[in-house]
Amino acid sequence: MRVLLVEDSEKLQTYIGKALKYAGYAVDVTGDGEDGLHLAENIDYDVLILDLMLPKLDGLSIIRKLRNSGNPLHILVLTAKDTLEDRVNGLQQGADDYLVKPFAMAELIARVQVLARRSHHTKNPVIQIGDLVIDTVGRAVSRSGTRIDLRPREYSLLEYLALNRDRVVSRSEIEEHLYNDQVDIMSNAVNSAICSIRKRIDIPGEKSVIETRRGMGYIING
Repeated sequence: MRVLLVEDSEKLQTYIGKALKYAGYAVDVTGDGEDGLHLAENIDYDVLILDLMLPKLDGLSIIRKLRNSGNPLHILVLTAKDTLEDRVNGLQQGADDYLVKPFAMAELIARVQVLARRSHHTKNPVIQIGDLVIDTVGRAVSRSGTRIDLRPREYSLLEYLALNRDRVVSRSEIEEHLYNDQVDIMSNAVNSAICSIRKRIDIPGEKSVIETRRGMGYIING
């Protein structure tokens, strides 16, 4: 999942950015409202975390511009403004959720998870494909009741394919949604991650959960 964080506090940028990356998200960060709008308009993000008080262009203006252009990006407003009027105004402008500073990081991650699921048209936190179960809240995977340990990036890749089940997902789309920058994207990074996931979740002698479509990408049928 790819998240855009628009927050002008460098301390919060570091704090939130590290937490999201540790949770397996690819994260782009900016403290400039105009830059944030440009990124949101031109990159396919799953969730936008948006402060209201920003230089050059405030958060509410960003929300209005995105909604007026028909952009459906799911937006979590993150702000120190704590009055009912402020919260109502943000939601009426088109925000999907609202979190007031200071906040618990666990709550922010949980809200991002909910919005990410919503962006893939599902509210159920548990994805079940045959005997494979993916708990998107606990970020846990099991098959036939046996827990399977995955690295954060492997989990994120499996979850992304599962959320897009019955659809071929290209390698470039995976790279766009799961990798932060070119440093992270080795020539065989996606292939290696898929191979590692298969070793952990597949049952010897049975068809792989993740199918490769030559020249197209990968698909989980469910």
